[in-house]
Amino acid sequence: MHPLRTAIASCLLAVTTSVCAGHTPAPAASATDYYGTLEPFAREAVYFVMTDRFVNGDPGNDHRDQGGKYRTFDIPEPPCAGVSGNVGYLGGDFKGLADHLDYIRGMGFTAVWITPIVDNPDQHFTGGKPATCGSVLTDHGMAGYHGYWGVNFYKVDEHLPSPGMDFQDLAAAMHAKGMKLVLDIVANHGSPAWGMAFDQPKFGKVYDRDGHLIADHQNLPPQKLDPAHNPLHRFYNTRGPVEDGKGSIFDGNLAQLSDFNENNPAVLEYLAGAYAQWIEQGADAFRIDTIAWMPDSFWEKFTQRIRARHPGFFMFGEDFNFDANAIAHHTLPGHGQTSVLDFPLQQAMREVFGRQQAGFERLAPALHLTGGPYANPYELAIFYDNHDMARLDASDAGFIDAHNWLFTARGIPVVYYGSEMGFMRGRPEHNGNRNYFGVEGIRAAQASPIFAALTRIANVRKASPALQHGLQLNLELAGARAAFYRVYQHAGQHQIALVLLNKGDAPERFHIDRLLQPGHWVSALDGSTRDIAAGDALTAEVPAHGVQVFLLDAQATQPALVAALDEAMAGARRPR
Repeated sequence: MHPLRTAIASCLLAVTTSVCAGHTPAPAASATDYYGTLEPFAREAVYFVMTDRFVNGDPGNDHRDQGGKYRTFDIPEPPCAGVSGNVGYLGGDFKGLADHLDYIRGMGFTAVWITPIVDNPDQHFTGGKPATCGSVLTDHGMAGYHGYWGVNFYKVDEHLPSPGMDFQDLAAAMHAKGMKLVLDIVANHGSPAWGMAFDQPKFGKVYDRDGHLIADHQNLPPQKLDPAHNPLHRFYNTRGPVEDGKGSIFDGNLAQLSDFNENNPAVLEYLAGAYAQWIEQGADAFRIDTIAWMPDSFWEKFTQRIRARHPGFFMFGEDFNFDANAIAHHTLPGHGQTSVLDFPLQQAMREVFGRQQAGFERLAPALHLTGGPYANPYELAIFYDNHDMARLDASDAGFIDAHNWLFTARGIPVVYYGSEMGFMRGRPEHNGNRNYFGVEGIRAAQASPIFAALTRIANVRKASPALQHGLQLNLELAGARAAFYRVYQHAGQHQIALVLLNKGDAPERFHIDRLLQPGHWVSALDGSTRDIAAGDALTAEVPAHGVQVFLLDAQATQPALVAALDEAMAGARRPR
């Protein structure tokens, strides 16, 4: 058996928690390159944790008395459909994450995205609108447990570190296990800044690395700021909120958050300097919050600053928009050249794997495999839910089907904490979406059929260069059935993966003869083999809500396959 295939098959059959050692075959004769992307970060699978809600590893940093009358710890909300949310800190911290890296890695994840780590205010917010079931941007009574209300971007929030476990210690712990740390960053805004009952400490303020006040909203609405005469107002825009359908939300103040002035060079200098510091302490990639609220010209300058010191540093942004043409500009030259979270595909996945149970054909137009608007669709971060929308409302089988797709199709998979057991499925922000997981959740998850199936397919991807980097050629996307190839051929390494998916309630028999490369195919899931001669077909039965991945470690030579790969290779990426 070929050495790469042998290593993958033995690794995956065991489904161990260790990272399988890479085995690259000896360079073959000159061959055409086929790949979706050569981006190194594309090999990762990302587990997204809201740090405060994952595991409380150190109760000593809870600060349960912080805020006094305006407390910040454990602020439960009224129940919605029998489930309460919470808008206070609940104790999750760096130690809780570090203590459970083996749990995350064992599932097959190789990277962890954490919410912002910067210092947030020490009271809950007295302004804003009260939250209701399913409401968004309603922050009255909320503390900055989520991290998105930065006041000092050079300082770690006091709820996160412990003795011997600061940010750089967390990064080192992850790197020691061969994992990457993705840091969530914010450049559009700081903390809530106006509408408060009184001018609350830290709210609407920004401090430099030495703790000096450099900006202050002074509890004034944006229209009342006077940057021409007050230097402390110059960090902010004076545009008011856009509400009730009057104009685009991207044109105005987001809720009552302090809105940073993208045209002030001091803002860029401050933020680029702060985030460079976190890279130097171990951050491996950035997820950029609210990327659409700052102009492309700002992001072009910001990313140039970052990449001048850290060439190739990977970043992906959040433009909460379901129109691919609207979000793709972030990926293009002159616009920052970041990747983005694939919201159009997320929308399709919700319909296909959620209660609606649309057919696999719904996913096809969202892939944009050739001729699409993105610089490269294979570098997009793909997901089905997150902390800002209702969690996926699906059955256990629906989550299993979603993961089987997520870890075999094009893109970089991202899974929100707890989804390995369908945690709080269907629940929005103020109805359980961000609830505490804890060691109890981890224990319960490991008994879930979702966890077992996720671990299986994520470890398949972890060991397969074709599933990480390969071109995707669709054979069938219809109803409950999907069949496609992923093909990687570069620098002497070559692998063809045939993916068969069944999201139906009964077994499906696949008969694959189109574009089929002759050779010795091996299942990455059960070790079964198929020896295929020219003109033969590969047949396999895929169980209900199951997946099969056959691997062939050989160069593509079958004429029809080569022609299809040439076409896909030519149209996958936009010229740069």
